[in-house]
Amino acid sequence: MLYYAERESAKQLLYVSFHAFVPSSFRAILLLTQQQYNIRFMKKEEWFPLVDEEGNITGRATRKECHEGSLLLHPVVHLHIFNQEGNLFLQKRATTKDIQPEKWDTAIGGHIDFGEGVQQALIREAKEELGITDFTPEFCYRYIWESPVERELVYTYRTIYEGKMILDESELDDGRFWSILEIEEQIDKDVFTPNFEKEFSLIKNLLR
Repeated sequence: MLYYAERESAKQLLYVSFHAFVPSSFRAILLLTQQQYNIRFMKKEEWFPLVDEEGNITGRATRKECHEGSLLLHPVVHLHIFNQEGNLFLQKRATTKDIQPEKWDTAIGGHIDFGEGVQQALIREAKEELGITDFTPEFCYRYIWESPVERELVYTYRTIYEGKMILDESELDDGRFWSILEIEEQIDKDVFTPNFEKEFSLIKNLLR
């Protein structure tokens, strides 16, 4: 209790000194700077919505909390990009990724931020990862993916696109179109992410 009282007295003394000796114009600058720092600091922490199996928001958690084995269900978006020949574009995840680095994966995939809609997240991820904005997404299905690290509610879309792509080098190491046969030949060979391999059978159904 003594430490607490001394600490509170020191805070009061600092408050009085600050207001007594620091000019009001300079105080305003310092306070504004502190507010800007707080905003930037808060933005550094990624927050994801927590959802039930129907997609209803039940809370929120940080990226770290969602990826440390808690199995908190959180939503993500996937976009499968086909060309006119029916080939499927895949991305190679960057070596810096905390989950499944250097594995080939869905063309576009990312978390939905807290306060963001599914379509908003899809458009943002497409622009960030591949630099594409002019595409028409078609909703395909929704499913739950669970691994030892995380548990996701996946919203899957597809589109046909043959325009220019600009890969985000901080997110991706490579990207190209694969034929369905080429993908089938590499299944179970530690080439793709487990999530992509699970979803591949559903992807093939989209071509029928």
